[in-house]
Amino acid sequence: MRELHELELVLVVDNETDMLSSIDNAEQSSESRGILDRVPPTEVRDGHAHTNVFGHLCCACHGFSVLLTGRIGDESRTVLFDVGPYGEIWLANAERLGIDLSSIEAIFLSHWHWDHSGGFPDVVAAISVARADAGLAPPILDLHPDRPSQRGVRVPDGSVLLLPPEPELDALAATGATVSLNGEAHDVADGFFFGSGEIPRVTEFETGLHGHVTRRTEGGDFEDDPLILDERYLAAHVAGRGVTVLSACSHAGVINAAKSARSLSEEGLDVVLGGYHLAGATMEQRIPQTVAALGELEPRLVAPGHCTGWRAKVALANAFADDDRYAPSVVGTRYRLQSVSR
Repeated sequence: MRELHELELVLVVDNETDMLSSIDNAEQSSESRGILDRVPPTEVRDGHAHTNVFGHLCCACHGFSVLLTGRIGDESRTVLFDVGPYGEIWLANAERLGIDLSSIEAIFLSHWHWDHSGGFPDVVAAISVARADAGLAPPILDLHPDRPSQRGVRVPDGSVLLLPPEPELDALAATGATVSLNGEAHDVADGFFFGSGEIPRVTEFETGLHGHVTRRTEGGDFEDDPLILDERYLAAHVAGRGVTVLSACSHAGVINAAKSARSLSEEGLDVVLGGYHLAGATMEQRIPQTVAALGELEPRLVAPGHCTGWRAKVALANAFADDDRYAPSVVGTRYRLQSVSR
């Protein structure tokens, strides 16, 4: 990875919305702050702007999507990490956030799960059109080649909670994007970002998603698939701060992902953003070990969202909030990470 001077992260899709809570650290800004900075005032009285924020709030849903913009000097590169489950939600939130679709040169999928990939056809097509209208090259759609047909979770009585079938590769190619299949680690956007390959499983307690099943062909049988080996993370390195890692669902384990990303730089971990997937009776047993291991890794910020679960968030807040290292991930929030002098 190249060393960035600045990294901006914008939460386009996440499970929660919260424009009211106070912010403990300078790196994170709330959705309401962004609206005041971006939206013209509804009226001005006595020299003060009055702005209608409710016409511009994002909608939360069960899914995850982050827009990353890295800057080195006057050069900037923008990549989209996942799109969430519904194209209409992503596009509506992107409009409310003032996102320039033509600036997005690549879309990186963390793993094949509908709450991360379902919005692909509509979102990628809209980005492709915007870039074509601006005279820019088609966006790159960065996917793991091991695409399943459908996935779900088997509950104790044997029933399967199904996710919808994954988007077909032919349908994704028809969006106008350039499809790039990558199962190995590789640079993204000329080295502004780093896409992992298979995440090394080095912890003893992170043993995958209990009950997860996959069918490889349409209408085929479901097979046990707790490890979800197609999961990848996206990372970026801000000079003087260390490596920020986006781990969308942490099926490989958020500690495994964080340890792998930390090995990319001697400057350590910056922000650990995404779903830590510590919700559900079986997964919640890992909360104490996860919190302790994160403490040993010493990230600047823990930013749990999406599938983390409220019990894990409470434990993480208790461990990291007192020294302003807890920054919960909610839709519409922004993180601006600027280089630090060594």
